[in-house]
Amino acid sequence: MADESTMEKLNRTPLGVGRVDGAVEIKSPNDEELEAPADFTSPEVLYQELIASIRRYHPSDDISMIEKAYHVADNFHKEQKRKSGEPYIIHPLCVAIILADLEMDKETIAAGILHDVVEDTVMTLDELGKEFGGEVALLVDGVTKLTQLSWSMDKMELQAENLRKMFLAMAKDIRVIIIKLADRLHNMRTLQYMKPEKQKEKARETMEIYAPIAHRLGISKIKIELDDLSLKYLQPDVYYDLAEKISLKKDARESFVKSIVDEVQEHLNEAAIVAKVDGRVKHFFSIYKKMVNQNKTLDQIYDLFAVRIIVDSVKDCYAALGVIHELYKPIPGRFKDYIAMPKPNMYQSLHTTLIGSNGQPFEIQIRTYEMHRTAEYGIAAHWKYKESGSGQVAAGKEEEKLSWLRQILEWQKDMSDNKEFLNMVKGDLDLFSDSVYCFTPSGDVKNLPSGSTPIDFAYSIHSAVGNKMVGARVNGKLVNIDYVIQNGDQVEVITSQNCKGPSRDWLNIVKRTQAKNKINQWFKTELKEDNILRGKEMVDRYCKAKGIVYSDINKPEYQDKVMKRYAFRDWESVLASIGHGGLKEGQVINKMVDERAKKMKKEVTDTTILNDIEDMSNKLPVNKHSKSGIVVKGIHDLAVRFSKCCSPVPGDEIVGFVTRGRGISIHRTDCVNVINLPEDERSRLIDAEWQTPEGDDTKERYSTEIKIYANNRIGMFVDISKVFTERQIDITSMNSRTNKQGKATITMTFDIHGVEELNRLTDKLRQIEGVIDIERTAG
Repeated sequence: MADESTMEKLNRTPLGVGRVDGAVEIKSPNDEELEAPADFTSPEVLYQELIASIRRYHPSDDISMIEKAYHVADNFHKEQKRKSGEPYIIHPLCVAIILADLEMDKETIAAGILHDVVEDTVMTLDELGKEFGGEVALLVDGVTKLTQLSWSMDKMELQAENLRKMFLAMAKDIRVIIIKLADRLHNMRTLQYMKPEKQKEKARETMEIYAPIAHRLGISKIKIELDDLSLKYLQPDVYYDLAEKISLKKDARESFVKSIVDEVQEHLNEAAIVAKVDGRVKHFFSIYKKMVNQNKTLDQIYDLFAVRIIVDSVKDCYAALGVIHELYKPIPGRFKDYIAMPKPNMYQSLHTTLIGSNGQPFEIQIRTYEMHRTAEYGIAAHWKYKESGSGQVAAGKEEEKLSWLRQILEWQKDMSDNKEFLNMVKGDLDLFSDSVYCFTPSGDVKNLPSGSTPIDFAYSIHSAVGNKMVGARVNGKLVNIDYVIQNGDQVEVITSQNCKGPSRDWLNIVKRTQAKNKINQWFKTELKEDNILRGKEMVDRYCKAKGIVYSDINKPEYQDKVMKRYAFRDWESVLASIGHGGLKEGQVINKMVDERAKKMKKEVTDTTILNDIEDMSNKLPVNKHSKSGIVVKGIHDLAVRFSKCCSPVPGDEIVGFVTRGRGISIHRTDCVNVINLPEDERSRLIDAEWQTPEGDDTKERYSTEIKIYANNRIGMFVDISKVFTERQIDITSMNSRTNKQGKATITMTFDIHGVEELNRLTDKLRQIEGVIDIERTAG
């Protein structure tokens, strides 16, 4: 039997609970309210708690690496604050505490403390490697790459690229994702300090990607909390409604569970079975998932309450099951033996749903101490404590847990379309999908998503089996290929060498993402010639329907743009992709049409304008007076406009640039676009100057932009706005961002008469408390 300290460890509250400033204090569903503590725990107290946690399980007394990591991180993060206002070092310390609660090795914990120094401070990866060694640097580098996102591009594309990097990093060292999960867990606990739209975005990503990965790795301590926090921000009404309904009968429920626990403990003692018995209410997301999948209300969920029995051996598990079924009536069809048939993440337990003496259904789970540890800590449960090592996952149970990761890495090689890859991964990681267990004719167990068919079963064995499948037998009887496999079915696939391959209709029948991918791969490779012909026909039909002359756009330069955009090596592959449905013909044709339009416009205006410039030297100087007050020398009959990159105003030294099809653009001579103009383009520059204002011309206003660098403080915006209001200057746009060091960059666009007025304005702005510098944008 496990010693007392081990049992205390197994029954601790959720990882790192109640230790953090600004962190959401996660309580069990037995408690009604989730609150954020008013005061944060000091970093030094958190560090001492981390060391105490490590000493509880680690065989070595040497904590020098952890101590050094803490001091380095504390030093580099010392000027930084989180959105909650707490010192930034609290976040990496809490990540390290979560990793210590998972009983990870010292290298992982050190990397957890240092996981943000390369990304958010001036410390480089090389410096970190010299200080802590290549292993810690590899882990920090892996996590750093996962978080380098710029949301200025398509979010789905970026998320997919981020996931590709993550899975590759996981393949090198699985500890990378364990650190990332700990990082995500603490960020989710402090999500209330983010904007509502950011809360939903992070919660959705957590529910679709990170919680399922924690589930696949078997780390239920993290998975459960990520589930509930995601539900809280994505479906707050559902979350708080569940909390309220569960808490309504709190006293009656606790009394019922206690009576069950006492009764079960007494009968197990009488049967001489040494066991620990406790009771709980299932976590919110688990209840919500059952309500969605089974289309039931809360009152109709059988296993709302669960009693857990932990014993010494597998033999005692089945002995305890006998005692329980003698004591209570089991509900037919509600018994699951996950000991004989473990879940894909190696979870093992006996589950049985029973009727209590008052008619209330409840679930009992029976497992050994080792099974309980695996259920709580997953792949981290069998981590070998070591002073150093590669972090490679050992063969055996840990390797089995990562079979899904190998499958995803295969998809990465096969798919160039990021969005298709992202949808494939999300489908494979779907938290809402239940499982069925079936058998091969030789007795091997196969775990498939609920609703799977014999086609899914065939492709789970091997792609060659699926491609040659012509029928199936279930429990010895022939069935249709769209038969839905049930728990306990024995499935036999009938194959034939004469089979021409899968049907396209199968894509609408199969349930597994893996099976769909393998069918698509077959169509891509085996039927490439057919797909090319089909693709050509689809392109021709589309062009005729839209009135597009295909010969006009079917040129190598336009094909190259399409191939580069969708990452194809040759044009036939593009046509084949259209033929099998990987690309839409409209996407391809519209891209080619756009590229042709750009080229035609460029050719026409280049010829016209260059001819004009060539003739300039032969013409008498002609002054072009525009409404903007600009005199352009040597050219006429072209529109004059102000460049937005440098926003010139009267008083600035200016120059004209003859553009392609848009007349003359006026730039400041110090504009970076003018300074960096290629030599072959400088012939387009032309002299320009401000016309001396006459009459009411001085009333003309010109748009300009400045950047104000300042120490962020309350009231800064008010003071800046006051200066503009006093001078009756209209602000057309304002944007601000603040870095982690508390330095603000404020970009302002406004209308002004000229340089003199701008200089007076900036002089006044510099007098504001906290303003460090002001600069004018120069392209």
